Amino acid sequence: MLDLRKPAGYFFGLLGVLLIAVGFTADFKAPLLAINLNLYFGIFSFIFGGIFLWLARRA
Repeated sequence: MLDLRKPAGYFFGLLGVLLIAVGFTADFKAPLLAINLNLYFGIFSFIFGGIFLWLARRA
């Protein structure tokens, strides 16, 4: 049976890398928060994808 944690981990890892790159290069800020949400969500997605890949490898 296919373990969905591996493709989900790759997806969130790639999404995280893309959002981190956009967060560093573009100057988009949330209007009410004045922080760079792309950067923070990219870091979160990258860590989340890493956890999925770690769990898939452990199984």
